[in-house]
Amino acid sequence: MLKIPRTLHRRKDATCLFQALLYHARSGVFGFKARQSQESNDFAPTVDQLQNRTENANVFRLVEAYRQFGHKKARLDPLGITQIGDPPELSLSKFGLNPNQTVASLDGIYNGSQGQITVSDLITQLEHTYCSHVAAEFSHLQTEEERNWFAAAMETTGHTSLQADRRVDLAKLMLRCQAFDHFLANKFTTVKRYGGEGGESMMGVFDEVFRKSASNDMSDVVLCMPHRGRLNFLTCMLDFPPVLLFRKMQGKTELPEGAKGTGDVLSHSYTSVDLEHGGKSVHVSVIPNPSHLEANNPVAVGKTRAKQLYVGEGDYAPGDEGQAGEKVLCVQVHGDASFTAQGIVAETFCIAECPHYRVGGSIHLIVNNQIGFTTEALLGRSSKYASDQAKINGYPVLHVNGDSAEDVIQATAIAMDYRHKFHRDVIIDLICFRKWGHNELDDPTFTQPIMYNAINSRGSIPDLYAKQLVSEGVCKSEDLDAVVQTWNSTLLADLAKADSHVVQPKHLQKQWSQLVQASDSITTWDTGVRSDVLKFVGAMSVHIPEHVKVHPTIQKSHVERRRQRMVDGAELDWSVAEALAMGSLIYQGYNVRISGQDVGRATFSHRHAMIVDQENDSIYIPLNHMTDSQSAHLEVANSALTEEAVLGFEYGFSMENPNTLVIWEAQFGDFFNGAQSIIDTYISSGEDKWLLQNGLVMLLPHGMDGAGPEHSSCRMERFLQMCSSHEDGIDGDHINFQVANPTTPAQYFHLLRRQMVRNFRKPLVMVAPKVLLRLPAATSSLADMAPGTNFLPVLGDPKVKADSVTKVIFVSGKHYYTLVKERETRGLDNVAVVRLESLCPFPAEELRAEIKKYSKASEFVWSQEEHRNMGAWTFVAPRFQNIVGVQLKYAGRCNLGVPATGIGEIHRQESAAIIEQTFQ
Repeated sequence: MLKIPRTLHRRKDATCLFQALLYHARSGVFGFKARQSQESNDFAPTVDQLQNRTENANVFRLVEAYRQFGHKKARLDPLGITQIGDPPELSLSKFGLNPNQTVASLDGIYNGSQGQITVSDLITQLEHTYCSHVAAEFSHLQTEEERNWFAAAMETTGHTSLQADRRVDLAKLMLRCQAFDHFLANKFTTVKRYGGEGGESMMGVFDEVFRKSASNDMSDVVLCMPHRGRLNFLTCMLDFPPVLLFRKMQGKTELPEGAKGTGDVLSHSYTSVDLEHGGKSVHVSVIPNPSHLEANNPVAVGKTRAKQLYVGEGDYAPGDEGQAGEKVLCVQVHGDASFTAQGIVAETFCIAECPHYRVGGSIHLIVNNQIGFTTEALLGRSSKYASDQAKINGYPVLHVNGDSAEDVIQATAIAMDYRHKFHRDVIIDLICFRKWGHNELDDPTFTQPIMYNAINSRGSIPDLYAKQLVSEGVCKSEDLDAVVQTWNSTLLADLAKADSHVVQPKHLQKQWSQLVQASDSITTWDTGVRSDVLKFVGAMSVHIPEHVKVHPTIQKSHVERRRQRMVDGAELDWSVAEALAMGSLIYQGYNVRISGQDVGRATFSHRHAMIVDQENDSIYIPLNHMTDSQSAHLEVANSALTEEAVLGFEYGFSMENPNTLVIWEAQFGDFFNGAQSIIDTYISSGEDKWLLQNGLVMLLPHGMDGAGPEHSSCRMERFLQMCSSHEDGIDGDHINFQVANPTTPAQYFHLLRRQMVRNFRKPLVMVAPKVLLRLPAATSSLADMAPGTNFLPVLGDPKVKADSVTKVIFVSGKHYYTLVKERETRGLDNVAVVRLESLCPFPAEELRAEIKKYSKASEFVWSQEEHRNMGAWTFVAPRFQNIVGVQLKYAGRCNLGVPATGIGEIHRQESAAIIEQTFQ
């Protein structure tokens, strides 16, 4: 809203508005400051002065209109299908100007030079700047500084010519990209390669990003991208050996000898490499992508954040992060249809500038084929541009015609400079086309005949650009032909070596070099810690400086209570065990990161890993102040209300850093389902597909406590269904992930420590408790965590004599305490209750050993709270029968289509029925 100065309020004539416009033009409201005139600055002008100022204000309005709406008139479609009209916002009649009027040039308006041109010539300049093959949307940016910067970039540097050698390099790069597609089309006619044909100018984006990164002394670029053009990018720019792709196309494995895995499809390949530009090196990491489009976005951001911490960018608490992004850059490549439609894109934008998740801005490239599979843009989104949702977060957008390779470079340069200065995301919308259908075996004319008539009647982007350079005398055609011939010779040579090539390991390198791939046997690890260390850690976990004002309730129930329990060394509850596990790992030099909604306090108000000062809202994390010399830290990341993006971020973080215990906690266990695609495509399958280990922990609060359908079950049956556990054999550590349902704080302590102590990494899905957090029966002692102790996959029954047991009840999780209490109520001494703490890997040997203790037992029951088609029943029943040799009876709820009833009376009836079934 324009504010009119007081001097103008006193004037009643019709020129008041224009005087206000001029006033604000001088103040920079329109994105620039007008030149100072030699006239008096008071607001009592002569008639001639008044007329002159009115004209200036109109010119300013015209320029601002082009800045805001020029993109509507830009020539962005390389196919020429999109209709371009004259937007009414740019109609000269709106501005009270005469085409032949003399005004300052665009440069003169911006920088104060004395050039004079006509309004018609000014419009020509404006259209060249804002309505050509590059268009910008930046009027929505959040600060005047950003808007001014973008206007200056577009008007003074946006159309700088590339030097001749750079133009030739660009032509060679795109020709190599095209030649690669032609080679594959000739040699592998039935392979879906999702080539780059029609979008070859994207290589110019990557080239400019890497050059700018090197010149800015960045150490790393982390990049994610979907299928389209991926193989071209890997081979033509990142030195990925074509022989590896050829082996894959021939049906051979991409895994090195001795590695255990399933491999993945061709278009999910990944690599990392050091590139040199201008004598400076930058390391580029392309992460593996799943077919679930855009799922790799938060993974790349999480990996970037971990790399930034490696190089000293950022810290572990809000306000202390510093300026992240100076050394490590995240680049996210998208498809147009998926960028618009996939919610994970918006979720990743949501956390982009949140503490604990910010990486100093990402470069986003939308490879805009103007179609999604067979769905045209008109049907695939409700907005004008594929990039529009980025504007919700106030990020600038550069649209560029993919036919104009040099403009692609210029747009990328502006994007990189903006990100380098403001450390915010920026989007490049590269509007191009797809030479073939969704893949090379598809016929797109079924559904898009007009589009593909236009595509088939035109030349390729690399060929047209090469012809342009030759016609301008920049290079010779034979020099460009030689590049293609040399590249084809290289590809032929690699194809000939495909049969004999030995795949070299590329996993477990650098920071992962001290780790191994898990074996086929189950290993046991001493995860105990000396009591003096644990007492120190426990005391320091609630050591609060006097200047921090603690909430009275927390002071009494959390701080003082924990201090006393550490003195006694007994009755240690869940939160104490967690603090001891985290603190002892930090004490040993491992970092710990826990994230999720409300994890600082925790949903059930038991953790209080961070103390909020009651007078100033400042945050104090006691475990980060155990000693003055500690090198490791606890990062407590209270996250936005999103699951998919945050879980993907944490997976990416853990993918990069094996020396940080990374924990994601769901607010309630069943809330993980918002992140199901991350679990399916990364957590459960990442090592099998790509040999990439990951030690991420998922805490999923679970328990049938009458809370209704969406606050009861973490759906453990889904995770068990995804386990690579074997029904007909004994599991080893080489499974895809672990599923545990511990019943004591000590077991939880050992599980967390085991994640870091072992010489391999595996994701851990932990069925976490709710009521056990404060249950007096569910406590442990320091002796349970002493040296020589470890996680026990099966807990026997210490309260009965084995030779008197005739019935054995097997159970997992908190239901154990209900059964034990009922047994005592009934006065039964011939019933044993055995806890299955580890579900995957399935502890067959331990179960056999436990069952042998009960030689007189003739009845074996599996009792669970969950419904029959849920919980662990369908997983454990065949394994008990086929591996352990025991036929189990079932006691639990019947089959149901929802996790739990929402009617309290029915819940109580069901719970009572389970008890009767179990003990009858």
